[in-house]
Amino acid sequence: MVINPTYLAQRTRSSVNWQDAKRRVTKSYREWLRSAPEIQQMYSLNMPISEIRTKIRQEFERHRYVNQLPVVDMLLFQNHSEYQETMNYWKQLPHVLKYFREKEDPTAKLPQSFMQGFLEGRN
Repeated sequence: MVINPTYLAQRTRSSVNWQDAKRRVTKSYREWLRSAPEIQQMYSLNMPISEIRTKIRQEFERHRYVNQLPVVDMLLFQNHSEYQETMNYWKQLPHVLKYFREKEDPTAKLPQSFMQGFLEGRN
């Protein structure tokens, strides 16, 4: 397998207006949904494709009510970076599974304090 670091690379750009931002978000969302079967196969995930797509939707819904255009542009940049790293297989399995942690372990939550997180071995 040849590693091509420019595969899926895009130039960073700002949205001109809200319609442009909405179009870019929709395009990104569709890219993620279409790649769910490939993600499942590449990372050998033991879960149905529908569950992966549900998690993708939840991640997009988390930022649904962002109302500042520069923040949307920053989220789009981070989103595309995640997509490129995932599809180029630059992530390892634990990096992908961190999105599904709370489903597998209902007690998974952020520590109450820094010291508690430190003692648990979390960053």
